[in-house]
Amino acid sequence: MEKKPIVRFAPSPTGPFHVGGARTALFNYLFAKQNGGKFILRVEDTDKERSEPKYEEDIIDSLKWLGLSYDEVYRQSDRGDAHKKYLKQLVDSGHAYISKEQPATDLPLQAGNRQPTANTGRREEVIRFKNPNKKVAWRDLIKGEIEFDTTELKDFVIAKSFDEPLFHLAVVVDDFLMGITHVIRGEDHISNTPRQILIQEAINAPRPKYAHIPLILAADKSKLSKRKHGESVSVSYYKKEGYLPEALINFLAFLGWNPGDDKEIMSVGELIKEFNLSKVQKSGAIFNEDKLRWLNREYIRKGVGEDNTFVMSSVPEEFKMGRNGKELKELLTVVFERLSTLSEFRKETKAGEWDFLVKGRKIKYDSELLCRALDRNDTLLHLSKAGEILQELPDGSFTSQSVKEKIFPYAEKSGKKNILWPLRVALSGKEKSPDPFTILALIGRAEAVLRLRAAVEFLRQS
Repeated sequence: MEKKPIVRFAPSPTGPFHVGGARTALFNYLFAKQNGGKFILRVEDTDKERSEPKYEEDIIDSLKWLGLSYDEVYRQSDRGDAHKKYLKQLVDSGHAYISKEQPATDLPLQAGNRQPTANTGRREEVIRFKNPNKKVAWRDLIKGEIEFDTTELKDFVIAKSFDEPLFHLAVVVDDFLMGITHVIRGEDHISNTPRQILIQEAINAPRPKYAHIPLILAADKSKLSKRKHGESVSVSYYKKEGYLPEALINFLAFLGWNPGDDKEIMSVGELIKEFNLSKVQKSGAIFNEDKLRWLNREYIRKGVGEDNTFVMSSVPEEFKMGRNGKELKELLTVVFERLSTLSEFRKETKAGEWDFLVKGRKIKYDSELLCRALDRNDTLLHLSKAGEILQELPDGSFTSQSVKEKIFPYAEKSGKKNILWPLRVALSGKEKSPDPFTILALIGRAEAVLRLRAAVEFLRQS
């Protein structure tokens, strides 16, 4: 019976949690859940100079927000005893040795000199792995057959001291002791794999199966990086901007993978069922924010219908006043036909763009805008007539369709633009807004009649 997979997501807390890291976590999560396996979070904080608690917190908070729950969590810095044990084993067995280093300033700048790296600093001693100088090969589950001549790696550093292991040693020991069966990570780690295979062989650790997923690229096909693309590469940015976690998960899943059909919207449950590493593409995946915005709008509209807490809690209280749940959902459906994120809604409501949907809100009018279709007298005539028609309709049947059926005969007789333009402006005060029948249904008969009266009074006095 084949062993159930154990995978790990191993981010370094050295900066804001990158969307590329989130996709790597997602692919590990989907693979583990699909196969009844285990998903481990391992925070790789061996780089003490660059690792910060706030970034570790950002990783954990972002995974929680995305709904990617892990079965176990570890901090690499807490595992020093295990790392030290295997370092000593490697030295004792002759697979590694304590190397006397010369200060960088004493060495001529030529190939082959063992100058201290950024990780080792100007140390007099480090621990180096004794490279057997051979070729290593593995069958990558995404990239296919890969072979690498390790001779060019020379004797590489695996620790600053017995108490200070570096990345490659710590990764191999932890993968071994945690029983990791599959290493699913970004393709930028392909160059790390030969070193790690050599260390695995030296400590008699089984080799996990590797799957290196393609990088996420910007629209210009450059690598998506904070240095070039700013905060928009972080998960926290999309949370702050009012994207739903379900939308971001759906979007990230399709970066470099698809189910093989035309389906574009998939829940986590559907992704778990359909995900397959063999369908992950080899080339880089373009981060198309327009596609993400479209997905987010679809998920928000879906969330409105399902009373999604995250969506409904973003609605200002004034929009809820005088409306039952059904009426509020109808209002939000109209709003998010145009907007794509919750932050856009917050910004536009703060700027007063949607004030016309707030019951009892006084509308500011502009006479030129009201009378753009006709002169003042004709505009007054048509607004007064529209008000009379609306008053005849009972509240219980005041819907977009019922209002349209009553007003349209008059509009067709007098000219649609001559009626519908001033009617819409009188209801919204805006040059651009939803059609007047949609607004009428959202604000109700009483509010509509009050606004038409106010518009008529404004024109008479201006």
